[in-house]
Amino acid sequence: MDSVRSDHQPREEQGNVDDPQWRGGPGVAVKILVAGGFGAGKTTLVGSVSEIRPLRTEEELSELGRPVDDTSGVEAKRTTTVAMDFGRIDLRPGLALYLFGTPGQDRFWFVWDELARGSLGAVVIADTRRLADCFPSVDFFEQRGIPFVVAVNCFDGTEVFTPGEVRDALDLDPDIPVVLCDARRREDGKNLLVTLVEHAAERSRRAPARA
Repeated sequence: MDSVRSDHQPREEQGNVDDPQWRGGPGVAVKILVAGGFGAGKTTLVGSVSEIRPLRTEEELSELGRPVDDTSGVEAKRTTTVAMDFGRIDLRPGLALYLFGTPGQDRFWFVWDELARGSLGAVVIADTRRLADCFPSVDFFEQRGIPFVVAVNCFDGTEVFTPGEVRDALDLDPDIPVVLCDARRREDGKNLLVTLVEHAAERSRRAPARA
């Protein structure tokens, strides 16, 4: 599956991960959340980009969970994250990203506030087969003023929508990057993280100075 270019601003017009604010001495470690609906590809993305063996807290789906876990559109899914996924990637020398994948089901949302504490930003993974599932993630980060990008995970055999169509469907502000990707591809995942860091840097520069 080939990656498709997003419709956000050209990279040279955005913040740059080599800007002084990201140098910060011998090393900077930042926290990134990976969110989205049930089965959207959060665990896959963390695993594909992590340079360490990712921590996973997956459990088998059970018959008892079927009334609360909607698997329509993702019938082949057999496991689910019940706490978080965790991985790490050095985006460049001196800049380490710690990735925290959030659980997707409603009953685990009580952990989101703790996971979001101190985060630089978030990647919201959207599955166009169940696009409405990422609305809660979008609302969560918008309400808390946390920078985020939307990653449209292009599953094999599904209809491909343009970033503009996804932006309109989710009613996103024009400055929020929307990127089409394959969560299984390491380069796609790294490009997403670079886009998020640059988006967060640009938002930080635009923010009014505190008195």
